[in-house]
Amino acid sequence: MIPNIARRVRAFLPSRSDYRGLKRSLRGDLIAGFTVGIVALPLALAFGVSSGAGAESGLITAIVAGIVAGVFGGSNLQVSGPTGAMVVVLGPIIAAHGVGVLPVVCLMAGLLLVAVGVTRIGRVVSLIPWPVIEGFTLGIAVIIFLQQVPAAIGAPAGASSNAAVAAVESLAHVDAVTAAWTLGLVAAVAVIMLVAPRLHPRLPGSIIAVVLVTTGAVLLGAPVARIGALPSALPAPQFPSLDPGTISSLLAPAAMVAALAGIESLLSARVASSMSDAGTYDPDRELVGQGLASIASGLFGGMPATGAIARTAVNARSGARTRVAAITHSLVLLLIVYAASTVVAVIPLATLAGVLMVTATRMLPWSTVTTVFRSSRADAVVFVVTAIVTVSVDLIYAVVIGILVAAFFSLRALARSGGVQREPLPGPAQAGDDQIALLRLDGALFFATAERVLGQIGEIDDTQVVILRLSQLQLLDSTGAHTVAELVTTLERRGITVLVKGIRPEHLPLTTRVGVLAALRHPNHLFDELDAAVAHARTHVVVPALPARESRA
Repeated sequence: MIPNIARRVRAFLPSRSDYRGLKRSLRGDLIAGFTVGIVALPLALAFGVSSGAGAESGLITAIVAGIVAGVFGGSNLQVSGPTGAMVVVLGPIIAAHGVGVLPVVCLMAGLLLVAVGVTRIGRVVSLIPWPVIEGFTLGIAVIIFLQQVPAAIGAPAGASSNAAVAAVESLAHVDAVTAAWTLGLVAAVAVIMLVAPRLHPRLPGSIIAVVLVTTGAVLLGAPVARIGALPSALPAPQFPSLDPGTISSLLAPAAMVAALAGIESLLSARVASSMSDAGTYDPDRELVGQGLASIASGLFGGMPATGAIARTAVNARSGARTRVAAITHSLVLLLIVYAASTVVAVIPLATLAGVLMVTATRMLPWSTVTTVFRSSRADAVVFVVTAIVTVSVDLIYAVVIGILVAAFFSLRALARSGGVQREPLPGPAQAGDDQIALLRLDGALFFATAERVLGQIGEIDDTQVVILRLSQLQLLDSTGAHTVAELVTTLERRGITVLVKGIRPEHLPLTTRVGVLAALRHPNHLFDELDAAVAHARTHVVVPALPARESRA
């Protein structure tokens, strides 16, 4: 038992295999890490500000969580830190409970993630349908964009926890002069971020935009809000004070944070594994690593962390092969904190708003939206419903409702695949064959189709023998099996002999337990071959004798 426990524990710990091939890929990993660090800087600052925790918290999260998740996570390419989806969840929590609860939320959510990973249920994310993922992503992008509206117009955010309502409420406090400056900065950032990649694909448009626009704002003396003073070093770790009242009030928010962190991190890791041949990912270890990252981030004053899809994609495209790239990205940010915190402090908040607005518009390629709508009507409905619920209600509810809607359409499609077909008897026709009904049950016979199938077969009243051909049934549940048993009983009660042909081996135990075989008039009425079943059926047919006048004719 002890060796098994040790083996399970080792599966979640770093190993030498995590850095296989590092000698060949070291240079590429360092370059990729530096590139991602430059890309992550404005995003870390912006997400920290947008969440209400502050730019410092966003930087700390990118540094601490980036290193911890890079070492303990289940993906070689995953880059972790603050993300837009997490900001969407944290905003209402901070507004309701204050920024002081953030370390407790990090600790609780991190422990939940570790528990989920250790119990090895991380693979559940593979059950999330594609339209749900894309609708969820679109909803997050819309929320991130709307959250930047107050900073973009230089007005305080509205009181509502809903991003759309808060954006509208902020319009009532617009100052024309301030709005002109902030909107100008946002427009300048957007133009630079759109133009830079066209000049060269590897130009970090976001950092170039922040540097140029900030320089212009400082030289022109723009009257706009700025990030403000940042620490020149990481704060010392501090364990948060816990009391039963705080824990009980934060249990639901922490569970929501953990659920979002798990979903987003596993989706990001899955995307990374499809973009590179640097190895697959371990979903359970990834959850454990993200949980430890959130705990560490909270101890240093940061936010809950998740795998960042955009930064992970940049990491993969920049040539990363091992975890050294993700760790390097965090070390680059740490160097900036120690060497350039005074420079970062003068960045206008409107500049960061511009970065996030452009980032939000890039989160979901419009070609993907077109593909979803062209795939099927059901996928389009799932996509739209998930996106609307994400924006108007809640992210976790959106995923749950999206899965339920997708499940409904899948069940409906599966139900339509099931049916009953009357087939002609094989071989030359014989007298009395019109009294034998050969019925083939196709597709799926389960709770959603059982009543319809029962009604279709129950209408048969012009036969003496019914042969139920079950070999074409692909899916049979207990409701379906019970329906077959009920059907056999009903037909036998009406004087119709029922023969069953071709029960699949995987369905035989269920049909036996539910009583299908017991409902047959005789054990010999179960057949493996159709010819034998037809031959036996003909022995049960009573052909009426012809009238004497007709027989003389």
